[in-house]
Amino acid sequence: MSAAQALALLVLMGAASYFQTVTGFGLGMIVIGAASGLNLAPVASVAAVVSLVTLANSAIALPGKLHHVDWRAVRAATLGLLPSVGAGVLLLGYLSGGASGILQFLLGAVILYGGLGAALRPAPLERRSDDRGFFLSGVSGGLLSGMFGISGPPLVFQFYRQPMSLVEIRCALIVIFAATAVIRTVFSAWEGQLDRVIWVQSALAVPIVALATIAARRYPPPISGVATRRIAFGVLVGIGCYLMVSAALVWIR
Repeated sequence: MSAAQALALLVLMGAASYFQTVTGFGLGMIVIGAASGLNLAPVASVAAVVSLVTLANSAIALPGKLHHVDWRAVRAATLGLLPSVGAGVLLLGYLSGGASGILQFLLGAVILYGGLGAALRPAPLERRSDDRGFFLSGVSGGLLSGMFGISGPPLVFQFYRQPMSLVEIRCALIVIFAATAVIRTVFSAWEGQLDRVIWVQSALAVPIVALATIAARRYPPPISGVATRRIAFGVLVGIGCYLMVSAALVWIR
């Protein structure tokens, strides 16, 4: 990685950390997606660094706010998320390249449809969903994470549709993604994937992530709850388009 690529990756992590602290999600999706699209670094190494800096972001973003967390919802979503990550990896290995491409396109279309519909009607549900809904969103997120490295969309959609305050939504999502980062980091360490380069990159990124997280806590953007929900659903639209275009490009080639 050149100095320019390393600097671009650090800036990207800072911006994504600010976004995640404000919305509750986005660090992994933004950094991994942009790093892959711009060829800044191998996706596997970026994912390992993202897991480590996600822990730093969570450690700074959550203190003093844990009383806002809906622990029942977080527990149900996490119970669905963690085991389904492995199922997603196994499913990807079982499917042929063509079948996985079709599945990726269909998933992108579903995310795009849901994101567009929610963005046009950003008002939350009248009643909180039951625990089963949070569990299923975790299962869907885990399958997406195992197959395509993107766990956020089902969880973001589920939580942002709830009649919760924005701080409750943000804190719940940050807790869930922190738990996911712990599992990924432990797995990477067990597999011997956390080499010196990853630790050095993480050490360089943590101060940037910390400053961006503190800035987001102290100086959040002056936007309304409806606007924040529209931004969240707009990001889902972008992810859906990305999955569809990526699958289409593979077919063309």
